[in-house]
Amino acid sequence: METQDYINSGILELYVYGLLSESENLEVAKMAKAHTEVDAEILSIEKSILNLSTSFSPFLSADNFAKIKAKLELKHSKVVDIQPKSSIFTYIGWAAAVVLLIGFGYQYNKTNQTSEQVVVIENEKTKLQEALVTSEINNKQTQDVLSVVRDAQNTLVNLGGQTAAPQAFAKIYYNKQTAAVYVDAAGLPEPPEGKVYQVWALKLDPLTPTSIGLLENFKSDPHRIFSVDKAAGAEGFGITLEPAGGSVTPTMAQLYTLGKV
Repeated sequence: METQDYINSGILELYVYGLLSESENLEVAKMAKAHTEVDAEILSIEKSILNLSTSFSPFLSADNFAKIKAKLELKHSKVVDIQPKSSIFTYIGWAAAVVLLIGFGYQYNKTNQTSEQVVVIENEKTKLQEALVTSEINNKQTQDVLSVVRDAQNTLVNLGGQTAAPQAFAKIYYNKQTAAVYVDAAGLPEPPEGKVYQVWALKLDPLTPTSIGLLENFKSDPHRIFSVDKAAGAEGFGITLEPAGGSVTPTMAQLYTLGKV
């Protein structure tokens, strides 16, 4: 093969890029030693790569660049200017470098998109799990409410509105055997800020009120059925509006509902 044909074959570019086999590298080295044109062409390709890499390396300092360039130039006894050639193989390496950079950019973008999609999916999964837990809690509360209402051993005590709130009403489900008390407060208005409903079990003779609990979390409970303390031997029930935390004795001016067993 003629020397120029050998140069135009593109093998020298592959040699500089390190893409040849060991035997091919030896062959190119022999050709470079035997033909000054081949050796000069190798140097020309190396200089081209050096210039190209410089344009893609903005963080390379001038001192480091000079040192690297000097080491490359020491490999050859003379400098050969880059000569334009008609062979397309000269530009194979450049094109490959550009394609590689584009490929890295595309892959990086796809990786970021995939990561964002994973985060979105995880967030949606968390929301679904929270919704499922909420649904299960609501279902459990509904079942508990139904079990109270349908329990034949419970006595229904209707509490009518009093002077403080004539339109108010409530229901007490009272199990005389177990002394369990459930309050249906759906007929009570939402308590003002800083106030809470307090439930009282009553002995009628003499009239003796005993606090059996507060209707807390009133706004967040959609069913508004509350389990309060047991009240053995209760003869009546009343509900008053008290300061947050409750009162030791009922505020009669804020008596909302009252009923007899």
